[in-house]
Amino acid sequence: MKIVIFGLTVTSSWGNGHATLWRGLCRALAARGHSVTFFERDVPYYAQARDLHALSEGELVLYPSWAEVRSRATRAVAEADVAIVTSFCPDGLDATEVVLEGRAFRVFYDLDTPVTLAMLSRGEALTYVGPRGLRDFDLVLSYTGGRALDELRSRLGARCVMPLYGHVDPQVHRPAPARPEFAADLSYLGTYAPDRQASLEAMFIEAARRRPDWRFLIGGAQYPQDFPWTKNIFFVRHLPPEDHPAFYASSRATLNVTRQAMAAMGWCPSGRLFEAAACGTAIISDWWEGLDAFFEPGSELLIAHSAEDTIAGLSLSDAELARIAHNGRERVLSEHTSAARAAAFEAAIEAASGGAAGERMQQMEA
Repeated sequence: MKIVIFGLTVTSSWGNGHATLWRGLCRALAARGHSVTFFERDVPYYAQARDLHALSEGELVLYPSWAEVRSRATRAVAEADVAIVTSFCPDGLDATEVVLEGRAFRVFYDLDTPVTLAMLSRGEALTYVGPRGLRDFDLVLSYTGGRALDELRSRLGARCVMPLYGHVDPQVHRPAPARPEFAADLSYLGTYAPDRQASLEAMFIEAARRRPDWRFLIGGAQYPQDFPWTKNIFFVRHLPPEDHPAFYASSRATLNVTRQAMAAMGWCPSGRLFEAAACGTAIISDWWEGLDAFFEPGSELLIAHSAEDTIAGLSLSDAELARIAHNGRERVLSEHTSAARAAAFEAAIEAASGGAAGERMQQMEA
């Protein structure tokens, strides 16, 4: 298949969860014989922190404005089998117009479903979904499963909805040698988010206060000056994906804290979960509905609600933490890789390609 994607970013992993996911998925789709063209608006805040400059497994189109790329986008969609618009695409409405005018199979991929639905609940305008909602797309893919799928149908008119969860590329995230600058008893990797702060304080910062003899490490970006640091919490500014394995490998365990909207919705595994597990690091995670469909608590990761739970997890022996890390890695490699999601993407297209959409694809293939 020829696949055209209009997305937020694939070139910069700074402050967003889209780029790393798209890199792995594009590589996996290419390995399965598909060609991918990714359209990304060249915005300053991603340009300044760009950690990918070309898609070795596809074509990257960086453009300064929609007016300057519209004709090229129209040609690409005309030649495509599948055209995808994603959540938070800065030109989502314009891209949707081009996609709906074309003959390609029309897909909307919401990589931020809980955020999308929360914005709707607050009455906020969605800059990437038009007044007709999602009803004109042949398939809506959601980063989140569970009741989110029903809400995409009832609130945005999606006719065919399927989950396409996060994943990890084992070529990028895998066990690596530890590095002294990342040494820690507990690490946490994530962009600062106000709606994660209460959980981070309960499970990470309070644990650091209670165990001043342990070393804690945060990696990420956008942390405010008034963040409640302690003497034993250290900071590493935004790390590119190639440094994540060493970051994880250098700590006894790593903490996962889910965004509030994601945790409330459930069935929304963060890409960080799969990345850390693939790197062979024991995970301590907050709880949300559906987590046990992706990992077995107690065997493949540990659950924490408080500083006491975090400290209890870190008090386990190295051998026990290694066992949990091994089990988590095995689960990820068997079920949650980019290759597995590429196969799921194909299956979703096949399952949804009946009716008018299927006729269009058949005409293109004839």
